[in-house]
Amino acid sequence: MADEKPGLRSSTEVLTRGFDPRLSVGSARPAVFRSSTYVFSSPETAERAFDLVAGRATPQPGEQPDLIYSRFNHPNAEIFESQIVPLEHGARAAIVFNSGMAAITTALFTFLRPGDAILYTVPIYGGTQSFIEGFLDSWGISGIAVQAGDTAAIEDAIRKTPNLRVVLIETPANPTLTMTDILSAAKAGLERSGEPPLLMVDNTLLGPTFQHPLDRGAHLVLYSATKYLSGFSDLIGGVALATDPELIRKMRLKRNMFGNILQPDECWMLASRLPTVRLRMNRASKNAQRIAERLASHPKIRKVHYPTLFDDPNQIRIHEAQCDFPGAMFSLELHGGKPAAFDFLRRLRLAYNAVSLGGVETLVCHPKTTTHSGFTEAQSAEAGVTDGLVRVSVGIEDWRDLLADFEQALAD
Repeated sequence: MADEKPGLRSSTEVLTRGFDPRLSVGSARPAVFRSSTYVFSSPETAERAFDLVAGRATPQPGEQPDLIYSRFNHPNAEIFESQIVPLEHGARAAIVFNSGMAAITTALFTFLRPGDAILYTVPIYGGTQSFIEGFLDSWGISGIAVQAGDTAAIEDAIRKTPNLRVVLIETPANPTLTMTDILSAAKAGLERSGEPPLLMVDNTLLGPTFQHPLDRGAHLVLYSATKYLSGFSDLIGGVALATDPELIRKMRLKRNMFGNILQPDECWMLASRLPTVRLRMNRASKNAQRIAERLASHPKIRKVHYPTLFDDPNQIRIHEAQCDFPGAMFSLELHGGKPAAFDFLRRLRLAYNAVSLGGVETLVCHPKTTTHSGFTEAQSAEAGVTDGLVRVSVGIEDWRDLLADFEQALAD
């Protein structure tokens, strides 16, 4: 792989690091390497490679061991992992997975042990919450839910929770867009006696373009690469990044065991889309802000959840301090509950009624009956996932056409 080129800006570095054309018969862009197994350059390098994969040895700075088998690593994964690093402020290492949930579960399996506690914000992605509450608890790991955005309660829980090993924050929260103060959580962790808990941030909704958790004290940043990193709703992937390469090395040992690395074709596709992440996210964010602010006064809408429309002083403070731009997600709280929400979805002509988010096309869904349908009524009420809530992921279409579509869907 090519050496990184210090002094370059990230938009240049993402196109120039991690790939040496001489290793691909001069190809200007990386090829797809579909091999399952790799030929060793010598018996000694084979021995060294297996020692590293098994965790019996630690790689030296700049060491590039021989590849072994594509369950452990392959050229397209190495290229992608190198090229995404400059996009995440403060990152020095990355690891790719075959889904966002694979990234989250591998991170938690790597750093949690029976008897530990994990503190997590709610609302959070339903799959993440189910994994914590329905699986980790059976392994003797305590999950403590704290309301997203409640800075004082989160700080207090971090200081006082016994055996706290991990703090997991999703910000903005899905689907209410509630923001949690990353820096305050990091500081609270440092105030505990002993080793501070690992602060993990699911940065899928705003990163790596508009929010930079590592700059605000997070140890690990997690992504569903399916969303904005990919951007075309045609592949599934996950990524974790850290300032400390040792955290990524430990996760790599678990990935070797679980075999949940992303396959070469998908790594190749993701790497080819990294240079346009900022372009796509900027366009979608501008679209979303224009539409959300115009819909905020519509008589059929009780409330629009969007960062530029926050009325809570703490939420305004977090957004201004933590985010460069508001992003491409908003949620509509409709008068009339579930019937009104379903009628709205049924009448849309341009926006698609589908789950997921972060694509170039606009997607709209009803969280309470889809993405967050596993919540109890009490959990839904606590999270603000109401019958009338509709989540919108705005794409890169012309915003005026999308606004007209929303307005006609809201008309009598």
